[in-house]
Amino acid sequence: MNDREWEALCDGCGKCCLQKFIEDDEGQGESTAEINAGEEIHYTNIVCHLLNTKSCQCTQYQKRTQLVPDCVKLTKDNLKDIFFMPQSCSYRRVYEGRGLPSWHPLLHKGKKSAMHKAGMSVRGKTVPDDEHSLDDFEDYIVSWPLKDLD
Repeated sequence: MNDREWEALCDGCGKCCLQKFIEDDEGQGESTAEINAGEEIHYTNIVCHLLNTKSCQCTQYQKRTQLVPDCVKLTKDNLKDIFFMPQSCSYRRVYEGRGLPSWHPLLHKGKKSAMHKAGMSVRGKTVPDDEHSLDDFEDYIVSWPLKDLD
């Protein structure tokens, strides 16, 4: 698979741009690089300020990992470590052998309308991280990113 084909696997939902936190047994939410036994991942509706929430595309895609050090570039080599991606993530689905979801843009001539209509993107559901304090992340915890439609 070449780079263009790899990039096309991304459904462009924007869920990877949501702030996510791990809650441990003591109830403390914090950013982490792995999940351990007794911990739970929580998604918030706080999204990276670089994301255009209408198109669900990064406005600085080529420089995103330089501008946002916590931004993770998904590659074929790090897919085994994508525990933080939602079940609906096309990369995760393909890695787990579940294939592309019926709403994926590749199955709709490259159009994202089926994805948006199915409610699988962040469009209209988020607040920007540069306007909201991550100290109060508990107030922004949401469950909609966990939704996985086939």
